[in-house]
Amino acid sequence: MGTRLRSAALCGAALAVAGGAAAWAWACLRRRAPPPAARPAFAAAAAAEQGTGHSKQILVLGLDGAGKTSVLHSLATNQVKRSMAPTEGFNAICINTEESQMEFLEIGGSESLRSYWKMYLPKVLLLIYVVDSADHARLPVAKQLLHQLIQNNSTLPVVVLANKQDLEGAYCITDIHDALALSDIGDERKMFLIGTHVAEDGSEISSSMKDARELIAQLVLETQ
Repeated sequence: MGTRLRSAALCGAALAVAGGAAAWAWACLRRRAPPPAARPAFAAAAAAEQGTGHSKQILVLGLDGAGKTSVLHSLATNQVKRSMAPTEGFNAICINTEESQMEFLEIGGSESLRSYWKMYLPKVLLLIYVVDSADHARLPVAKQLLHQLIQNNSTLPVVVLANKQDLEGAYCITDIHDALALSDIGDERKMFLIGTHVAEDGSEISSSMKDARELIAQLVLETQ
């Protein structure tokens, strides 16, 4: 196995970390803060184009139906709002924290939109890759696309969200790690795998989603 794998308990969410460069004390991420302010898509897109302030763009990718839009809304608002319709193009949102301004750019996962993925990859600080843990049949496709995306960028941090962990038949974290062959990705990159789910509409986001948000914010700070 070319990549060293370590596991850590994270408030009930399973976390797999690959690569020696990814180790740090998780205590620094446990500080709870009020939900960050979010701006709509047009504001985030304008800020990204102008390159103002200390904003950092984060690319959100994954197959259609993986739950990218629902995850993004949860990260931005601290409230659950399920999205049933697939993203037909681009979806952007800006989240303001005390330390920085994070710009999330989601690109739809349908086959017709995947050609755009690589165009935006060189411009971002972090890749969030969302997979449907219960969609066993398409995990090989998700694996292939992920490996193709990052094969020419050995240092880009990657956070894989094994989403829909609440569904019957969903693969556990270990199974998702093996299905995506994350051990083959390499030692030089910061690589994280977190199990997530989006609860009922209107409820507060799960602890796993809060942990994912804190991890993303920490990675952005370390990468700037």
